[in-house]
Amino acid sequence: HQVMAAPNLLGSHPTFFILVGIPGMEKSHTWISVPVCMMYSAALLGNLVLLVTIAKERSLHEPVYIFLCMLAVCDLLLSTAAVPKTFSVLWSLSTQISFSGCLAQMFSIYFVFVAELAILLVMAFDRYIAICDPLRYTAILAHSVVGKVGVAALIRSFCIMFPAIFLLKQLPYCGHNIMPHTYCKHIGVACLACSDISINIWYRVAAGFLSAGLDATSITVSYALIFRCLWGLPSPCASPKALHTCGSHLCVITMFYTLAAFSFLAQRFSQHVPRHVLISLANLYVVVPPMLNPIVYGVRTRQIQEHVAHLL
Repeated sequence: HQVMAAPNLLGSHPTFFILVGIPGMEKSHTWISVPVCMMYSAALLGNLVLLVTIAKERSLHEPVYIFLCMLAVCDLLLSTAAVPKTFSVLWSLSTQISFSGCLAQMFSIYFVFVAELAILLVMAFDRYIAICDPLRYTAILAHSVVGKVGVAALIRSFCIMFPAIFLLKQLPYCGHNIMPHTYCKHIGVACLACSDISINIWYRVAAGFLSAGLDATSITVSYALIFRCLWGLPSPCASPKALHTCGSHLCVITMFYTLAAFSFLAQRFSQHVPRHVLISLANLYVVVPPMLNPIVYGVRTRQIQEHVAHLL
């Protein structure tokens, strides 16, 4: 339900939005918060242990583990940008968020999300170099190059996501300030506007293509080249060993893109999907990958296993 709140208008913007959580499941909010809290705690613990382990062990100061650190930082930021406000809404502590705060939260979530996509792509390139051109690995992925890659990922993410703030600020909201969600999302805010939002919809499609679309295509090409390279290896024992080094990355990519794709497609065909399912999916993709990524790398990477055990 949308309400007119004349005193809350600042120009054409409401001074705040009211987040209602998961519509139709208000009585279960406290119970829903329990698994979310457990997953968020596991994500914080797992990624912090991973970061401390790699930082303390000099033998892990290699490009593949530095990229893993970048992924862990993105995971921490992604979940932390959304989950604390989600708890506040689910526990009925505070359901209000200022207009500027809402845009800041939305930008932070998508900025980190796009940066994480870039890190996953770079990790695929890292595996390609390690397997298909191992003699030049240290020359191609020197520490200075790794740092530049991280900066480039941030710049790209900023350039893709900054227009969202501008587009949302241009919309008139006519006092509509009730948002059926647990945190701020671009299209969720745009849908409260009382004017045409076609440009916002097209922007979402373009941003998705420039980030997830291109990255997924590039990752697919990288692994196609890796498999072609492995197919031509003379030793039959070399392929399984090389594939094992890619296993963790493939698991993480599969989890990340599967949840993101489900969420995107559910929104695309939202008229056929219950709203509580849409919102639940949106909450899952900010806690499930951050929780599972350090577990996957911890279980599948012997060096990390040994050093975590030593650290503990």
